[in-house]
Amino acid sequence: MKRWMGILLALALMGALCACGKAAPKEDAGEDGPVILKEADDNMINTYTLLAVNPDAPFADADGRRVEDVSLNTAGAAALINWLLSEEGEAAAAAYGYADYGEYLFYLLDGRPVSTAEIPSATDETRRIRLSTTTSVNDSGLLGCLLPMFEEKYGYETEVFSAGTGKAIANAKMGNADLILVHAKKQEEAFVADGFAYVLPGMESERMSYMYNYFVLCGPASDPAGVKDAPDVLQAFQRIADGKHAFISRGDGSGTHTKELSLWPAELGISAEADSFKAFTDWYISANAGMAACLTMAREKHAYILTDKATFLTFRANGGAL
Repeated sequence: MKRWMGILLALALMGALCACGKAAPKEDAGEDGPVILKEADDNMINTYTLLAVNPDAPFADADGRRVEDVSLNTAGAAALINWLLSEEGEAAAAAYGYADYGEYLFYLLDGRPVSTAEIPSATDETRRIRLSTTTSVNDSGLLGCLLPMFEEKYGYETEVFSAGTGKAIANAKMGNADLILVHAKKQEEAFVADGFAYVLPGMESERMSYMYNYFVLCGPASDPAGVKDAPDVLQAFQRIADGKHAFISRGDGSGTHTKELSLWPAELGISAEADSFKAFTDWYISANAGMAACLTMAREKHAYILTDKATFLTFRANGGAL
């Protein structure tokens, strides 16, 4: 998979991107870690997808009762999506992080959608946009970089609901979001199949996958399971299970949790159901918490954990805070 960086346009935008910079990285969050032990494995690619919420979707509350009179800002959602998929928006996402970390945190997919649509300025009726999204693009600082660029240029105000992908999607299904930006393919496909998304004009499908980064397997620097030397991430997870080494799971239906579940040896039968890991609770800890809380737990318990690289680097740079 080629990593197209949009170098020429990124250089042209360098002055604007300087405002996206974060404080210089601090020392590691602690000598006991967590530290990155396994990365850049093909099984750890983390793809992000935009979906516009269908105003005619069958919205329902948490108890399954139909929600009536849902009003969505479809014009505002289209404006934000088209900007994120424009050359300017995509170049800004691709350039994010290099100034602070010496490496890119997000990459653009080959064959991704690129929008050339004209983006209207906000009106009183379209100004407020509700974005429901995953914690990784928020906690990493990416949205804190991109959204002010969009808002200053076009006059919109974006209200961000940030949670694990499962909760971000559930929020949209209750009629509380105009668009979503998430990273769990099966959940996205179910969202589309259930009628909650529509094809934006100029696009080919409801799911607009356009960028990716990598999940990373982190743990104590001492690496008691020897995952750093494992030939791939699947063998790394096998070693954690075989040695019953402490592992912190998001346990919250997020995209990170979904990816983690796919990496365990099939014979363990670990799934989202609590009964599936009740025999492993001496080492497998299901936190049902966000990434920041789980990374803190991993540090305190000298445990292994799966996270996305952008969020981990931000956590480390901020001394263990997001």
